[in-house]
Amino acid sequence: MPDKTLKATLMKSAIGARPEIRATVESLGFRRMNQTRELPDNDAVRGMLRRVSFLVAVEGEPWERPKRSQYKIWRARSNKKHQRGH
Repeated sequence: MPDKTLKATLMKSAIGARPEIRATVESLGFRRMNQTRELPDNDAVRGMLRRVSFLVAVEGEPWERPKRSQYKIWRARSNKKHQRGH
């Protein structure tokens, strides 16, 4: 009896994402965009896929492109311009 597998594709880049999300994508074995991997169907892999569901599409489940990057590291804007009186 063959083991069950899931087909997952990296649809969106993890550049600029939080380090935990980048580590999860890397641990799933993704190296480049649009790469498809066959992963074992177990609870650990399903949990990792759920964590990065906005970046990864799983075969048989609908994938919707995120409208706004909620996973990015938002940086504080500089106050230098306002301190100069502009």
